[in-house]
Amino acid sequence: MATTSHTSPTRGGARLHVQRFGTFLSNMVLPNIGAFIAWGLITALFIETGWITLIGKELGYTGGYGFVEDLGAWGSGADGTGIVGPMITYLLPLLIGYTGGKMMYDDNQRGGVVGAIATMGAIAGASVPMFLGAMVMGPLGGWSMKKIDALWAHKIRPGFEMLINNFSAGIWGGFLAVIGFVIAGPFVEQFSKLASNVVDTLVTNNLLPFTSLFIEPAKILFLNNAINQGILTPLGTAEAAEQGKSILFLLEANPGPGLGLLIAFAIFGRGAARASAPGAILIQFVGGIHEIYFPYVLMKPILVLAVVAGGATGVGVNVAFDSGLRSPASPGSIIAVWTAAPPSSLIGVTLSVFAAAAVSCLVASFLLKLDRGTAEGDLAGATADMEARKGKKSIASTALAGSTGGHRGPITSIVFACDAGMGSSAMGASVLRKKVQAAGFSDVTVVNKAISSLSDTYDLVVTHQDLTARAKQRTGSAVHVSVDNFMNSPRYDEIVELLEQVNTGQDASVPPGTAAGLTSRPDLLSVDAIDLHGTGDRAAAITRAGELLVAVGAVDASYVDAMHQREQSVSTYMGNLLAIPHGTNEAKSAIRRTAISFVRFPDGLDWNGKQVTFVIGIAGAGNDHLALLGQIAEVFLDADQVARLEAAITPEDVLSVLGQMQPA
Repeated sequence: MATTSHTSPTRGGARLHVQRFGTFLSNMVLPNIGAFIAWGLITALFIETGWITLIGKELGYTGGYGFVEDLGAWGSGADGTGIVGPMITYLLPLLIGYTGGKMMYDDNQRGGVVGAIATMGAIAGASVPMFLGAMVMGPLGGWSMKKIDALWAHKIRPGFEMLINNFSAGIWGGFLAVIGFVIAGPFVEQFSKLASNVVDTLVTNNLLPFTSLFIEPAKILFLNNAINQGILTPLGTAEAAEQGKSILFLLEANPGPGLGLLIAFAIFGRGAARASAPGAILIQFVGGIHEIYFPYVLMKPILVLAVVAGGATGVGVNVAFDSGLRSPASPGSIIAVWTAAPPSSLIGVTLSVFAAAAVSCLVASFLLKLDRGTAEGDLAGATADMEARKGKKSIASTALAGSTGGHRGPITSIVFACDAGMGSSAMGASVLRKKVQAAGFSDVTVVNKAISSLSDTYDLVVTHQDLTARAKQRTGSAVHVSVDNFMNSPRYDEIVELLEQVNTGQDASVPPGTAAGLTSRPDLLSVDAIDLHGTGDRAAAITRAGELLVAVGAVDASYVDAMHQREQSVSTYMGNLLAIPHGTNEAKSAIRRTAISFVRFPDGLDWNGKQVTFVIGIAGAGNDHLALLGQIAEVFLDADQVARLEAAITPEDVLSVLGQMQPA
């Protein structure tokens, strides 16, 4: 077995926790990027400083703009007009709140609904955009609803489930909305006001470069609009009215820091971040939607140092050149910046943008290169060292470093997984799909998904090496292949070779330890999952069978609750003194690998009016469930086998009867 040093776990564990927290935050935003882009485009075109309005002014058009003015209104007027303001005030925070709640509790989307209700309270309780409040109230709503549902799980009488579920979600959601209105909204608003006061003090005392210490982190928390619209734009407008320009318009809107960060990811990033960075550069630098780079910082919070350094550099250059803008650069794209810059400031403004980008890129590159040296573990590090010495990677070493699965039989489904299920994984899936089809395996599907949506139904999982550990938690029975890039990995050719070995009959069963690299899984039934002295009632029997599956690492603890839920809907009594409790279909994601547990009740127990002696808990990954049921049925139809199980004295006696079963 691989061992772990005493110094690396703390460091690696802390890094993993930070990464998970950053991923959690970004996962609330990434699914809603389309909404952010829609809002950014509407803002860029229709607000007072938008492209359509500015072009009209430059052409000397002084008439009303009709629906353009209505679309660009920040507040909803008496006639119902205005879309920019309501979108950022209501739509975007509610989407984030709903997504956060659904992430915490995805039971018929109840977590998302309660999270959105709770977020609405925070929105109504404040006068600033409630992104930060949504990131708190949304997950809180989903998590708390899950805990409340657990209080009466398996206790609701049949026929009353919908009534109780709907009323509990409504009552609790309403309560959280009040909490959000009374506490969360005002708290975030006061936080925003405090931020405004800090920036105002720095401006007053000629400490403008130091404003980046606050502005850049605040942008990552989506407080950029509060700072820009609440402080910088009013102050800048007053200054521009007197001097014809203001540097304040560029404190927050400078696209340089974000540009430099994304360039660093495009060069030194890994996996999904690296592959998606070029597209994000276009959206951020030309489109002016700065929100697109926020998730990159949320994934690695230390990178806030890069954007702070870049922002301070940009401000310093503008101070040195006495440059500024005539009006706000809205959105913060390079085109908007150049359009708003007076001729006398064009050089200084341009230098401030590219100097900020250069410094941000250098700092981010340094931090990313430091992070590249972190190994995935001793076994993975040793495997990489072995491959380096050989000068060649192999599918066997891939499985050694990246697989705990035990897939048997032909490989028919392959999934690429990354944080968001887009970008790099989609491109990688496309590359491998072409290779697989060119090799003649038209029946093999290759898809891409987010890790959070994986279920243990795939035969082979491809992930970036930094994400393999997380993918294993959801797809324990699959073969896992780690890659360091999605576009041109030699592992793709090795996967095709694996298909040729497994799917063409050369080695259809892929026994453990072969050169194909498919590692063996633990036995379907292990000694530690056998109890010959069960006691208690039906509920205790189900719990015991589930706990044994948890103890051997086959399922997560949540699977035990799912076994009880299954029993409430349909009895798992099978006849011949046998019950086979198992989880619901929704609990598939809690299964790490296929396994069974065995509990014998010498004195028997009442199973809803039926006599039961044997309780076999089942956790069937993928399509293994039905195959296991069939094989168990065959055993218990044989009176001699049942007699052997009744007479068993040791767990080994049970294994002699059930230990040879394998799912098809």
